[in-house]
Amino acid sequence: MNELKFYLISDPHYFASELGCSGEEYEDFMHYEQKCFAETESICKSVFDYLKKADEADIVLIAGDLIFNGEKKSSEGFSKLLKELKDSGKKIYVVTADHDFKYKDGDTFAFGKDGRYSPERTRREDITLMYRDYGFGDAIAADEEHLSYVAQLCDGVRLLAINCDLKDGGKYHFEDKQWQWIKAQVKAAREDSQKMIAMCHYPILPGQPLFSLISPMMIKDAHKFATMLADEGIELIFTGHMHNQSINYIDTEKGNRLYDITTGAIIADPAYIRLVTLKEHEAEIRSIPTPDFQWDTGDRDCKEYLRDLFDRMIVNVLTDMRDDTVRVMNKFHVEDKGIIKKVLHLAGSFICSVKVGTMAKILWIRCDKSIKDMKVLDYATELVRGVFRGNQAFTEGTPKGDVFLALLKRLRPVLNRLDIKGWDGKKADLYDLLKNTAGNYGIDDYNAVLKLK
Repeated sequence: MNELKFYLISDPHYFASELGCSGEEYEDFMHYEQKCFAETESICKSVFDYLKKADEADIVLIAGDLIFNGEKKSSEGFSKLLKELKDSGKKIYVVTADHDFKYKDGDTFAFGKDGRYSPERTRREDITLMYRDYGFGDAIAADEEHLSYVAQLCDGVRLLAINCDLKDGGKYHFEDKQWQWIKAQVKAAREDSQKMIAMCHYPILPGQPLFSLISPMMIKDAHKFATMLADEGIELIFTGHMHNQSINYIDTEKGNRLYDITTGAIIADPAYIRLVTLKEHEAEIRSIPTPDFQWDTGDRDCKEYLRDLFDRMIVNVLTDMRDDTVRVMNKFHVEDKGIIKKVLHLAGSFICSVKVGTMAKILWIRCDKSIKDMKVLDYATELVRGVFRGNQAFTEGTPKGDVFLALLKRLRPVLNRLDIKGWDGKKADLYDLLKNTAGNYGIDDYNAVLKLK
């Protein structure tokens, strides 16, 4: 095969601002939100303007959640951006996800002059026609029932674009007949001496180890599905959904490896464009920061603006645990039991009032003097932000990482008693899982060269 290059973005979440995104109810919604809303038109336009001029590749892949929440006006607006990008000479391949359509009226929302309301929705049955010029139309094989297709990217390389949002409203799940269709397409590529790469909105491997314990962050039977893809011959899958930046892999018992390259949303921290160079026996992954956009950002660049939005969400959650516990419980659908409310309030009060040095002293753990005066609130915010940004810095041998690991060791007897199953169905080693979530000990999540067979 010849060298192939393509750009990849994920989770544009385009929202047509004419629908309305202001007012008291809008601000209340944004209180716990880590992605932009009103700004998405401007951010998407800036990213697409960049891609029009970017000359290292003429192919662009978009890994789902094209629209904010299925609004028809947003779908129409995003389609215009896609057409402009295509007219600039780019070939575009999209896969859709649950934010790109809604199953029934009332599932969309915007904020008009009278508060929250539900604009007209994009229907699932309209998706194939709506994005016909961006993958579906020139597919060499298609599974329209499951909004999936195969495209020939170049001589020697095929793209398997797969969706797992079902016609009956089910999510994060591949039906048996779709499994068989996927296996048949991979087999056909293998028989035709074609390398096949895949794209799916939802991660196949946990973006971070902790995500493996949270069902909405994983597809059903993810370990089994990942093993199937690897053993059938797919080595690379490009995903999004979690708004995190990561590169992970699984080695199967048969000795095959699957890499899952998850890319952060362009409208949330972290915000990056991937440039992928695919060769016979390696894939080079490079990450490019999303460009600045037209908005009143208070003299902050794009990265600073999105980071501050993310941090505000974390700080709001942690301070509301102390000051407005019921609001936090309602947001995360926690049942209103007295003991849970008290525990959350006490935890929030501790986090918001104590310094790292004081916490270490209480727990009888060592703390480097360089972070003793750091607020636990700031420490926790940085820790959580790192989980989504990737290349997590709370590693062994660093002041912040050593405090975290010392805390885990204090809790290890309790963690070992918890019988929690991991994504592979085996009992999870919670110490190891949390250690590798706080610190990255593996592949660089931004720039890496991945070895292929």
